[in-house]
This record gives sequence, C-alpha cells and structure tokens, in this order.
Amino acid sequence: MIFRTRSGCPMDRSNICHQMKRLCEAAGVDRNKVFPHNLRHLFARCFYAVERNLAHLADVLGHSRIETTRIYVAVSAASHERILEQMRLVL
Repeated sequence: MIFRTRSGCPMDRSNICHQMKRLCEAAGVDRNKVFPHNLRHLFARCFYAVERNLAHLADVLGHSRIETTRIYVAVSAASHERILEQMRLVL
C-alpha cells in the first residue's frame, strides 16, 4: 500500500478521496475535478516522462492492452498544435 493511516493501516479509496476533497477546500481547488484516479494518471505521466516505454508502463499499471495505457499519456490537441507551429509546417 502507498497510503496509510496514522496507525499504519492501509487507506482505501474512500479514505483517500475524502482526504483529497478536504485538501481541495484548503487549496481553493474545485473539489468536483479531483479524484483518487487523478493520482494514477499523474503517476502514469511521470513514469512515462522518465521511462518513455509504453509497454513497461502498461505492465506497471496492470493493463493487458497498450491501447488502454495510451489514454494515460495522451497529449492534448493544443500541445500538438504548438508542436506543429514550432515546426512551421502549417501556415
């Protein structure tokens, strides 16, 4: 387990969600946009930024299909547009 209570017991998804929502209030972040699954996406992006190997990331995340893993590291359309602008291929 990654997250544990003060007494050392593993935290379940509902405990983590409750804590995240409480932190949102303190940080002034919209609590409707924050969920425990966001941590999984953040981990996937960070892992991929270092490893750059989709197959390894799929193994770590427990995905049987790489297509599922690609969702976690997909780049936004705005990012693609910035790259194309830098390449000066689009007028």
